[in-house]
Amino acid sequence: MIDILHRDEFLIVVSKPAGRIVVPGRAGAAAAERSLRDEVADQIGARVFVVHRLDRGTSGALAFALSADAHRALSLAFERHQVDKRYWALCRGTLVGGGEVDLPLFPVRGGRMRAARPGEGGGKPSRTSWRALERLGPFTAVEFRPRTGRLHQIRVHAAALGHPLAVDPGYGGAAALRARDLHPTGDDALVVDRLTLHAASLRLSHPLTGAPLEIEAPLPPDLTAAVALLRRRPVGE
Repeated sequence: MIDILHRDEFLIVVSKPAGRIVVPGRAGAAAAERSLRDEVADQIGARVFVVHRLDRGTSGALAFALSADAHRALSLAFERHQVDKRYWALCRGTLVGGGEVDLPLFPVRGGRMRAARPGEGGGKPSRTSWRALERLGPFTAVEFRPRTGRLHQIRVHAAALGHPLAVDPGYGGAAALRARDLHPTGDDALVVDRLTLHAASLRLSHPLTGAPLEIEAPLPPDLTAAVALLRRRPVGE
């Protein structure tokens, strides 16, 4: 069962598990894979409309509309960047304070993106605000707030800062985190094998009433376990 964070007659917000696709792929195995959209629809016995997406490897708050009117209103709100999306990420290295990355993105082969090089024009305008939350040994927990909605935006901008996601082999992170990567006495047990990125909350106006809504998605077990191990590291390591 997919965890439901909020539901009324117009929209539903669920906690997306990592590893799931929101809509069916266009080819290959992904085309035959059951999508989260269809699973949520079956679970609640109603049609759901996609208004935004999360990468397969990202967990967290994902909204669907439950009516055509709500779909139009929510889609417009996301398009106009009127939805405040906050992400929790575990990044490599030490970040302090906060700031903003303002770097256009360019598509490259394999469905990936890259940041603009110094002096390079063109690309899709892309801005991401960030704020360091907690130093965790060789990593930092960071809050990211994308101001635009580009493919892989947070992942590319984190790498552009010199602090890629702890797990993100496509953009400079590791393929996985094992207990030994998180604590000096850890063993080879696998702790996290997907992007260390979680859609922590959505803040928006209700699509029909205009009332403010804030929906939070708790950190899932794999990321919670990683943080717990990091917090048990000896001071200074």
